[in-house]
Amino acid sequence: MPTSPSAEVPASAATDVAEIDRNLNRMAHLANHARQHGRLRELAGVPLERSATVLLRQIADSEPLRPGELANLLAVEASHITRQVQRLQEAGYVTRVPDPDDRRAQRIRLTVAGEEAVVRIREVSCRTMRRALEDWSPQELRRLAAFVDRMVDDLLSYTTEADDGREAAVPGPTT
Repeated sequence: MPTSPSAEVPASAATDVAEIDRNLNRMAHLANHARQHGRLRELAGVPLERSATVLLRQIADSEPLRPGELANLLAVEASHITRQVQRLQEAGYVTRVPDPDDRRAQRIRLTVAGEEAVVRIREVSCRTMRRALEDWSPQELRRLAAFVDRMVDDLLSYTTEADDGREAAVPGPTT
């Protein structure tokens, strides 16, 4: 569980956190780079924009959800999700199904073609990752996976707390 943002952070930990943040930004840039996405599209045979690919993978991980729920998960505007869902539906990757909790609402679900596309996308992504990490030991890979899982869970928990208005003021530098 994340600690209170008001807790004093030793200088070395602050430096480490800054380095983690810098490297996460580098990873996000690499993952979202147009050339990298073009390569993914080509190898996976899935002719989608980057944002549509991200949405398709999110639907596969958490479906079926309402468009507003998808927007919250991806931290984008609902109108963006609506447009992307429409494109994915036209391409045959998703379908809308009635929400069992509210028949007026709809949830987004992958079609068979959408499921196949996600499998191909993940195969290409994992193949690339395996090549990049081929010199890592199984123990290092397990530790990295555990740390990344924990970090994502903590970041999601913190983000949820911030969204609920429980976020404390970020302290200034300590002297």
